[in-house]
Amino acid sequence: LAPMLPVRFTASVLLACCLPGSTCLPPDDLRGLRTAFAVSLYQHVARAENRSSLVLSPASVALSLELLQLGAQGNTFVELRDALGYSIHDGAVPAGVPGAVARPACSLFVPAGAEVSPRFAARAASWANGSLQHADFGDAANAAARIRHWISANTGDGNVPSMSLETAASPLTQVAVVSTMYFRSTWQRKFSFVDTQILPFTTAEGSTLNVPMMHHTAEVNYGRFRTASLETLSVLELPYVGEGISLLVLLPGPGPGPASASLPRLEARLSAAALALWAGALRRLHMDVFLPRFSIQSSFDLKTAFSALGITDIFDPINADFRGISEQGGLYVSEAVHKAKIEVTEDGTKASGATAMVLLKRSRTPVFKADRPFTFLLRQVGTGSVLFIGRVTNP
Repeated sequence: LAPMLPVRFTASVLLACCLPGSTCLPPDDLRGLRTAFAVSLYQHVARAENRSSLVLSPASVALSLELLQLGAQGNTFVELRDALGYSIHDGAVPAGVPGAVARPACSLFVPAGAEVSPRFAARAASWANGSLQHADFGDAANAAARIRHWISANTGDGNVPSMSLETAASPLTQVAVVSTMYFRSTWQRKFSFVDTQILPFTTAEGSTLNVPMMHHTAEVNYGRFRTASLETLSVLELPYVGEGISLLVLLPGPGPGPASASLPRLEARLSAAALALWAGALRRLHMDVFLPRFSIQSSFDLKTAFSALGITDIFDPINADFRGISEQGGLYVSEAVHKAKIEVTEDGTKASGATAMVLLKRSRTPVFKADRPFTFLLRQVGTGSVLFIGRVTNP
């Protein structure tokens, strides 16, 4: 079973729906489990990336793992279920949100004539914009072009990220699992290009860069918190048109030790419970907002992160059990490749990818100035689903 190849990103809200014959988890429970998976995946990936800026799409990665769950059996299924925190009780279907689209899609590429379980094909096709495609893996270049074309068609953008698909589409490949998540939207209240200034930004290494800093004064959702270790944290939420999706910015304040250590400490303590607490405690506030313009593109081999999450059987030719996809057996995942891209500008965003807290009193003239490393999450307001998560250490 060849790789899961995610990414690129457009806006609509994802609504949970049940597969026939299944029992849905309560929305609040599913929201928490999906957020927990997103945070855990990000923490494992971020550790390996040291201090660099990065972005990934937990929603896209989960999409591939959910599709694999449909065909997994035995311990292979158990590992996927335990890593995600849930079985495949739900699927994602698009619902319109004015001005925005968060559109998932997933496809299984198989050789022509391959014996794929009709039940699996039917369930995959009825779930998450799923489809079954044919590809000639004997011709790696042609198969890669076919997969790339599918990615382009499902991201609504012909500018497909440069992802090496030839290794995925090799003569040894029996099945390729490909998922995409595309997001593109405008701010509910745009930043004015006229107000963008060149201002200093202190990087994770401690050096100072002069960067384009967007600015506006507006009503925003904001909160200032203190962690159990007495470090301060500012949280800002910027909504997109339609209010279905928002950007959550987590900006650590100066803490004990080197300033460059503040963000890693925050990310190490990040949890679904903490995010829910912060988001629920935000208050509407008129304030000055300074946010750097940034563009990030990241590529990851997810094998190490999956292993840390307890997903190992899928990569083992002996132990992988995907007889739910094909009774012929012998399928396993040879690669798990993820690529994501995000661009935040004055107009909006284009993306293609247990700590006790106490609310602090705000200052009389509040200013949110992201002039040092910060973490960001692109999330659905109603469901809490994390479409993208990343950090900016050098805009």
